[in-house]
Amino acid sequence: MKVIVVGCTHAGTAAVVNLKSLYPECDVTIYEKNDNISFLSCGIALNVGKVIEDTNSLFYNSPENLAKSGVITNMKHEVLDIDFDNKKVTVKNLLTDDIFEDTYDKLVLTLGSWPIVPKFEGGELENIELCKNHDHALTIIEKSKNAKNVIIIGAGYIGVELVEAFERQGKNVTLIDAEDRIMAKYLDKEFTDIAEKEFSDRGVKLVLGEKVQKFNGENGKVKSVVTENGEYEGDLVILCIGFAPNTKLIQGKLDTLPNGAIVIDEYMRTSREDVFAAGDCCIVRYNPAKDNRYIPLATNAVRMGTLVAKNIVKPTLKYMGTQGTSGIKIYEQNIASTGLTEYMAKTTTSMNVSSVTVTDNYRPEFMPTFEPATVKLVFDTDSRRVIGGQIISKIDLTQYMNTLSVVIQNNMTVEELAMTDFFFQPHFNKPWSLLNTVALEALK
Repeated sequence: MKVIVVGCTHAGTAAVVNLKSLYPECDVTIYEKNDNISFLSCGIALNVGKVIEDTNSLFYNSPENLAKSGVITNMKHEVLDIDFDNKKVTVKNLLTDDIFEDTYDKLVLTLGSWPIVPKFEGGELENIELCKNHDHALTIIEKSKNAKNVIIIGAGYIGVELVEAFERQGKNVTLIDAEDRIMAKYLDKEFTDIAEKEFSDRGVKLVLGEKVQKFNGENGKVKSVVTENGEYEGDLVILCIGFAPNTKLIQGKLDTLPNGAIVIDEYMRTSREDVFAAGDCCIVRYNPAKDNRYIPLATNAVRMGTLVAKNIVKPTLKYMGTQGTSGIKIYEQNIASTGLTEYMAKTTTSMNVSSVTVTDNYRPEFMPTFEPATVKLVFDTDSRRVIGGQIISKIDLTQYMNTLSVVIQNNMTVEELAMTDFFFQPHFNKPWSLLNTVALEALK
């Protein structure tokens, strides 16, 4: 069996490692445009903030390591075309410009995603950067050395983490987003209000509810960002607007969503026989809403890549879907969420939605120290099914959202969650777990 893997970041790496483990004799060939694999872009902000010193530590595998297991690793090679009928790919060696064909028995598309870059006037100016891969990381770190005023456009997780990192390095930081709240996809207002205050208290300028119109420059370098309502000075601008599936290669050849995300079934199979796909280039089954969505997360990618290997010979292990569980640390605040926020549930589904929020000390008051935690539960009013949750505390209680992710995946109701068994030990919690407590509140 000959397998060609197109693209090799998280899903691709997981697919290849598991393929060689399950089928040591199979021929696996990788074609990757970059000169590296498995880069954890979520660590770029940690590098900027000097939490970690070396960008190379953000790789968890390498072409050389995969080659040791017999994988043919073609870095700096771009697949130009795929002939699905004849099982052929056309490839360009980006170092020599040579173009050649290769054939496969099974094809794995792990094409990844790419940052969304709107066409702004002045977008070609120097020092307007993206934040996705290793090259971007090196560029951001180098250019930030002499930057005084940094502007981040996009208040998702990546943008928000960069804001904190640059502020800690003594930069004047402005965060711009068209939404009226930061992290609006992941958290409801009572949580984002706390996070926004953390930034405002440290002098970060939050420009929310304003759309970028253009960039102004001087001597070919960016000087300011102009929105609908104002102009903001910046000598380094980083675009963190979001991601889109990198699927131009297969448009019109495979079934996709309107945004280009490849449609797959529960065994990672595409609409063409012997063609599999995984990771940021695909749809995911979103359990809270019982629909298919585009949710590019590394956690989804590694699971899906593993499933490609498990199912490449025959359907064996089903994809269980995702809750989009995520977490972030903003200064002293530990924040996590899973499933639908109340706002997203009400605006993107037809469900009748209810929610409850509880603030309580995470462990007994007789302990030497204790801290409050706020936890929110979102549920379907009619079925009572739990569909989302959020938590925030100065103590790291984020694992509660991993537990709640399992609750959502298994279609549990608020009544079931209220009476679910959790341990009690005064060092860690109270007799009623925070998840019990918030679910009990929903029963009132």
